[in-house]
Amino acid sequence: MDIAAMRKEYALAGLDRPELDPDPLKQFTKWFAIHLAAPDGEPNIMTLATAGRDGAPSSRSLLLKGYDADGFRFFTNYGSRKARQIEENPRVSLTFHWFELERQVNIEGSVTRTSREVSRAYFDSRPLGSRFGAILSAQSSVVADRAYLEERLRALEERYATEDPPLPEHWGGYCVRPTRYEFWQGRLNRLHDRFQYRLEATGAWVIERLAP
Repeated sequence: MDIAAMRKEYALAGLDRPELDPDPLKQFTKWFAIHLAAPDGEPNIMTLATAGRDGAPSSRSLLLKGYDADGFRFFTNYGSRKARQIEENPRVSLTFHWFELERQVNIEGSVTRTSREVSRAYFDSRPLGSRFGAILSAQSSVVADRAYLEERLRALEERYATEDPPLPEHWGGYCVRPTRYEFWQGRLNRLHDRFQYRLEATGAWVIERLAP
């Protein structure tokens, strides 16, 4: 296998400045909706990149669970590696890679915890098994084997056989407030179209084309 020879040309579409909405959130919504309508589209899959106080980065894929003018929301265990890094350094980035459309969106900004009310509303909307998973998993910690997790799951199923499990203290939401967006459209010969929205101190968004 010659990995160096593996490549795909991108030729589905281009991206020009007049096509962009002045509001990056509206531009994101436009692209999100197009991907959502695509066969087997999962536009809410994103990569979250974090770095702790030591500067060492880490990244993982997770699901966007809501966005609006306040920011982009996801939920996780507050004891996880990503949560610990967020506590040390609340600057993160999100990347959405929409392969079918040959597009990417990168969002950079600061992140804070959501309110307990927001976390509880989402937690209560999840399937019961997902709620049990959030309760029993000390995410990112070392466990002896899978049997340990399955034993804890059985115990929770017995404990909450007739009532809903409560929102655990160690689990909840985060909201990323963007300071920069980048919209990327793949093009032939790697001459991709890239536009960044940069937030100025005045609160205005400046749109700039970037070299590919």
